[in-house]
Amino acid sequence: MAAFLCRLTPRYLPLRRSLSVAAAAVRQDTTVWTPAPLASVSPAAKSLFHVSIDVSDSSDLAASYTSAGQYLQLRLPDAAKPSFLAIASPPSVAASSGVFEFLIKSIAGSTADLLCGLGKGDVVELTPAMGRGFDVDQISPPEDYQSVLIFATGSGISPIRSLIESGFGADKRSDVRLYYGARNLKRMAYQDKFKDWESLGVKIVPVLSQPDDTWTGESGYVQAAFGRAKKTYSPQSTGAVLCGQKQMAESIPFLWFLIKGYQIMLRCSWWLAGCVESDEFDGGDAYDFVGML
Repeated sequence: MAAFLCRLTPRYLPLRRSLSVAAAAVRQDTTVWTPAPLASVSPAAKSLFHVSIDVSDSSDLAASYTSAGQYLQLRLPDAAKPSFLAIASPPSVAASSGVFEFLIKSIAGSTADLLCGLGKGDVVELTPAMGRGFDVDQISPPEDYQSVLIFATGSGISPIRSLIESGFGADKRSDVRLYYGARNLKRMAYQDKFKDWESLGVKIVPVLSQPDDTWTGESGYVQAAFGRAKKTYSPQSTGAVLCGQKQMAESIPFLWFLIKGYQIMLRCSWWLAGCVESDEFDGGDAYDFVGML
């Protein structure tokens, strides 16, 4: 994928949203849907569910997933519209085990809500994986990009899991950290994976916006937690990945860091940013703001 430089300014987002929604509408008219059974549905955190779909009998579907950060559409017979979902498992899991794994936020009345109420053996329909995913070549080789900052909130951790477990040379870099925000620990998925992610070279910084009295870690929002670290980064050797609620990226101090504070040039590979406020998307907050910088 060709890298390009851009400026992130709010006035460009509505145009991006309308163009992307129009493109999505066209895709729905022409795309191929493949039936696949659910392998499992289980709680991941409050209002979040692990959903695993068996694609072992659909080799073309499994083979379409080649890069962390890709997504697909899922539809159900009783749902009015399909849902766009990020694939949480890395491509290697599809190749070796024949499953796609997802982290789904259950929102009342949505396709995602209906999906979370199904069980093993129930059949859904999927499109092939879409998008180009995170272009990790933009932060390669590791020795040239020693610092990588990852920011995720809520169910936005889903494609970040895929990125981390796919591998991007984190253990060959001096400072790779994930600022992961949630309301409280009950709403924070993948806590059981933190040790494994740390062993891959990613420092995990949980940030709770409404912690209980026993919490001693970072509190507030991820952009504030990052600011409190007061760490200086070189623009020439730093990459950043964002995935979560758009308020995170729209924070003025946060943008000041990304765009002006350290003069970091944005290497953008947007694949669904700016679309979530339309009725085309009902899968939670995973796509409020997604991109690699």
